[in-house]
Amino acid sequence: MSAPISAIIFDIGNVLIQWDMRLLYRKLFPDEEAINRFIDETDLWAWNLEQDRGRDWNTAEEELVARAPHYENEIRAFRSRWHEMVPGPVSGTVAIKESLKEQAVPLYAITNFASDTFIETQQRFPFLYEFEDIIVSGEERLIKPDKAIYNMLLQRNGLRAEECLFIDDSVANIEGARQVGLQTHHFIKPELLGQDLRTRGFPI
Repeated sequence: MSAPISAIIFDIGNVLIQWDMRLLYRKLFPDEEAINRFIDETDLWAWNLEQDRGRDWNTAEEELVARAPHYENEIRAFRSRWHEMVPGPVSGTVAIKESLKEQAVPLYAITNFASDTFIETQQRFPFLYEFEDIIVSGEERLIKPDKAIYNMLLQRNGLRAEECLFIDDSVANIEGARQVGLQTHHFIKPELLGQDLRTRGFPI
């Protein structure tokens, strides 16, 4: 039987706020096929992950533009128009977080995020300040699902893994959390998260 939950740890992107790079690139390319070609040729997901790991944007842009100069404008748009990828909050999850806060449940976050864009995103969405502690990968130069990033939050805050629930939309990140002993919820939509929390005794 699982231990009672004494703290909840949220992922942020596509759990509390929406993030989709295609929202920007649909404005810059004629169709999805052209977007897919751009993403594949530039290996854009892996490129962006290095900013989440702490690489600065100038270095990242110059490296990728050198490899794919025909996409220079689109590459530089990733940072200069980054907020167009973030249309708003995942309102149902934010409501759940606020309910947990009202119940005085200790709330934490672990996010794969570049440090500068995370600061800007907090300014846009003040509810992202409302955690006991936040591990931002770009600041710590660690990314999920590396077990070290989960352990950093646990050790920094004196938390017991088996008493924490970790919420993330990534299967790989969920598996990393399980490996350090966290209870987990694979996030698909707010309604299912609410159901899970109610079965764990939280009146959401």
